[in-house]
Amino acid sequence: MNAQVFIDTNVFLYTLSNRPDEQQKAERARELLLNENWGWYVQVAGEFYQIATSAKRQFRLAYDSAMDYIRTCLNFPTASLHPSTVLKALKLRERFQVSYWDAVIIAAAYEPGCATSTQKTLATVRITTALE
Repeated sequence: MNAQVFIDTNVFLYTLSNRPDEQQKAERARELLLNENWGWYVQVAGEFYQIATSAKRQFRLAYDSAMDYIRTCLNFPTASLHPSTVLKALKLRERFQVSYWDAVIIAAAYEPGCATSTQKTLATVRITTALE
């Protein structure tokens, strides 16, 4: 997979946001998806679907709309789950004391050799630095 930016679930969710306090993030998310050479991980598709269709969301997608969104995104480079990704994630999880789910997203971003991960947490920065 050839991608410069690895997109996490929150970026996709921000593109759907109609909340006034999230409009700057929504615009940046749309800009990333439209203008960057991006890729993503199959787990992100499942997370996006689960959250975007949740009855708890103020703005929720119908099943068909969520499926269409995911189908469109699957046309972009998509990292699959490999045994090496799982093992790398487990090491990251143990070393940096983050959740497995965060660690596997970061580990997957390194599988395709992405230059940037859009998951912006202190733990991600520490892990990303350690992997470089």
